[in-house]
Amino acid sequence: MARTWEGAAGRLMLGLAVLLHRTVTAKAAKQRLHGCRDAALRAAYRRGVPVEVLASRTRLTQGWVRKVVTGGKPPPVDEAA
Repeated sequence: MARTWEGAAGRLMLGLAVLLHRTVTAKAAKQRLHGCRDAALRAAYRRGVPVEVLASRTRLTQGWVRKVVTGGKPPPVDEAA
């Protein structure tokens, strides 16, 4: 990941996602803040933060993070020739 403004913005979004993930308590607040967390994860991913870093910092599985950053769609699969 290049250390540019995009990288700094990505790290900031990751920090926000971690904060939101760790501070949710009530059921309604949990759903609302998880939406914000997921948006922050997607923003950090678009700015160049790898899935492995997102998963380790939020303590979520890499599969879950991949599902969040792709919008619930499965990742593209290369077809065998």
